[in-house]
Amino acid sequence: MLDIRLIRENPDLVKERLAGRSGDYAALVDEVLSIDTARRAAETERQKLQGDRNRISKEIGIAKKNGQDTSAIEAEVRATNERIEQIGRDADSADVRQRDLLLSIPNMPHEGCPVGHSAEENPEVRVWGEKPVHDFQPKDHTVIGQALGLIDFEAGAKITGSAFVVYRGQGARLERALINFLLDLHTTQHGYVEISPPLLVKSDCLVGTGQLPKFGDQVYHSPEDDLYLIPTAEVPVTNLHRDEIVKSEQLPILYAAYTPCFRREAGSAGLGTRGLIRMHQFDKVELVKITTPETSMAELESLTANAEKVLQLLGLHYRVIELCTGDIGFGSAKTYDIEVWAPGQGTYLEVSSCSSFDDYQARRMNLRYKDENGKNRFCHTLNGSGTALARLFVALVETYQQADGTVRIPEALRPYFGADQIG
Repeated sequence: MLDIRLIRENPDLVKERLAGRSGDYAALVDEVLSIDTARRAAETERQKLQGDRNRISKEIGIAKKNGQDTSAIEAEVRATNERIEQIGRDADSADVRQRDLLLSIPNMPHEGCPVGHSAEENPEVRVWGEKPVHDFQPKDHTVIGQALGLIDFEAGAKITGSAFVVYRGQGARLERALINFLLDLHTTQHGYVEISPPLLVKSDCLVGTGQLPKFGDQVYHSPEDDLYLIPTAEVPVTNLHRDEIVKSEQLPILYAAYTPCFRREAGSAGLGTRGLIRMHQFDKVELVKITTPETSMAELESLTANAEKVLQLLGLHYRVIELCTGDIGFGSAKTYDIEVWAPGQGTYLEVSSCSSFDDYQARRMNLRYKDENGKNRFCHTLNGSGTALARLFVALVETYQQADGTVRIPEALRPYFGADQIG
């Protein structure tokens, strides 16, 4: 969440930075300020009343020693106590309302974030490789996958429902090979520590990373246990240090985690939903960084490079775009999307979104570090897919499909897959 002191001291800056986002948040900022002003005035009154009560109590003691009637003064003390208690109840209510409002206000885009209204205004940062050229009409991954017995959508629908899939045979092996390849790359070459977290989390974890309350309709919830299936490993992994003060020498903390991910994708019907493009359950290797404010932008660049390395080693053509203010995620301050080319789709598919959240998530989860001066400061958090498996699977089989119906396995993946082709 945003720093209440920043809103209090420079509301115009906050409104200006939020104005570039999709949505109008000025009214929420004004309401936060109004509640904050009233709450602070009430606290001043409470402190004055407590001082008055202490003074009058002493007067009562003196008066009683002198045999004077203290009933009127005692009535005044009771009235003061009632007022103090009422201020306390009002303050508690105001605190809850203010926190709810702060949780509903998105992060401010980084000052270097390109200004724009929609995805069409996202600038392209760089391109790697060339689009593959086939001497035949490239097939869609659903055609390839079903012909080779790699994926079974009918079985997924029978077991669970639409937007679920069963990987079979060499398809399941390819998915497993990709997971192991990604984890080994990031842990042995990029310095990340592997984490295997629970797939169910408490609501506090989703609040901490920003999925709740804003995106409550996107997550699967078990009311009986009040637990949520994770939409991404970002949630449990970043929350490993919730309510902690880490030592500065521990930073940066680098974690890599493979998990299945679960998203309801409410309201997304028809938005690129063919085949494996948009699933309710999909595999992903997530990269998480916890660092200092001074190094977070440099860490974002290296995080993005780590995710790009996956596609480079697999020989997949991709581009990197930077999200503009109108397209950036709710909690993000700066984001790069990595989009891989899928020949059968004839378009780019997002396989990684690498973001710096500044101290936005750390404030929500009370994650701090002790700097060299002994002062407690909020960490900066970052995360990115390294990468999402379903779309990587799509790009790989569509890129390396052969005219005879087989799929070639790129050299870097062969030790994990155990063969040089599928089919």
